[in-house]
Amino acid sequence: MVKPAPIWGTGRRKTAIARVRILPGSGKFLVNDREVDQYFTEDKDRQSVRSPLAATSQAATYDIFVRVQGGGPTGQADAVK
Repeated sequence: MVKPAPIWGTGRRKTAIARVRILPGSGKFLVNDREVDQYFTEDKDRQSVRSPLAATSQAATYDIFVRVQGGGPTGQADAVK
């Protein structure tokens, strides 16, 4: 069986830059090698990064790996979104 290719994307907000890789999987969401809840400590930032998946009810069907740099926590969350 052929393994599906990852989907790559880049998001920007002010000085924050996020590179996102999406794969079919079990719902894992890592930001800079940490769980999303450990990386983003503010509730508004956690809700912001999860909002696109919640809107499509696809949170448990994809694994998401993010590298984000620059900016502050809210700018990074908006770049990931």
